[in-house]
Amino acid sequence: MRVSRLLVRATVGLLFVGHGTQKLFGWFGGGGPQATGEMFESLEMRPGRNYALTAGAAEAAGGALFAAGLATPLAAASLSSVMITAIRKVHAPKGIWVSEGGFEYNAVLLAVLFGLTEVGPGPWSLDAAFGIERRGLRWAVAELALGAFGSVVATARVPTGEPAA
Repeated sequence: MRVSRLLVRATVGLLFVGHGTQKLFGWFGGGGPQATGEMFESLEMRPGRNYALTAGAAEAAGGALFAAGLATPLAAASLSSVMITAIRKVHAPKGIWVSEGGFEYNAVLLAVLFGLTEVGPGPWSLDAAFGIERRGLRWAVAELALGAFGSVVATARVPTGEPAA
């Protein structure tokens, strides 16, 4: 279990870093802030560039922290927030299966984030090295709740004072 937690953390965390840098810098075939921002605009998330930068930063920073096993519940909450937003804004209307554009992949990632928060990042983590490991069911529920709250807050429409079109 020692090596498996490290392997899962590193794999999932670094893949999130990749997704974040796709949004932030256009790396790994990503659209960067401009193209990603246009996609967010199409989801009525405006200004799209700001959403692209925020989601990219949450994925890149959260993924790096998760991979390192540092501030694991907070890192998982950051990543959960992005996944919950993706489900809410893109995938839920398409059903479960990813082959139809559904949310199955996002759900698997949420389960991994929850599970590793519950069991802890393991002895080969910075949380363990610094003696700050936080784990257990309460921490896992808290990270998921914080992720859901972050998703709602991030996508809340803020009145601009402009007349509705």
